[in-house]
Amino acid sequence: MTFNQEWSGLMSEAKGRQSVGMRLNAGETPPGTPGSGSPFDLVVTQDDLGAVGNQAFLLHAELRRKADIAGAGRNTSGAGSTAQAAQELSAHNMAMGDELSTTLSVWDSQVKTVLQMCAHISNHLNYSQKTHAKNDELIEASLRGRDGSAMPVSELSKYMS
Repeated sequence: MTFNQEWSGLMSEAKGRQSVGMRLNAGETPPGTPGSGSPFDLVVTQDDLGAVGNQAFLLHAELRRKADIAGAGRNTSGAGSTAQAAQELSAHNMAMGDELSTTLSVWDSQVKTVLQMCAHISNHLNYSQKTHAKNDELIEASLRGRDGSAMPVSELSKYMS
């Protein structure tokens, strides 16, 4: 049997198996992509963004108020009670004074880092929320005719191809 004979036999078998109806050649939607029906779809609404941003703002305010051990119990020169204790211990030649001062410095640095992260999250989500709302308004405006009516499907199809 030659290649052409074998090929034409396979082609006629394939034609016999095909149905008369239309068939789309597309695979299943991969899990995790929007519309797949998978429980792992990522969906974020404006309310979700607002809630996360608000929680970051509240955490920032509470952390700033409660975690400031460097400024707690300030004296007239502006040193907090922990810094005062470190100075007093060092003045009496106790090694613990320097260690307490180092601990205070590390704690203060880490608290400031967490505060910056909370502020960044809150500000970024607020910015994202406003930017996406403005983009939606621009898209909606660009999809309307001059008279405010909806753009016809024939015009929309130009953007989809």
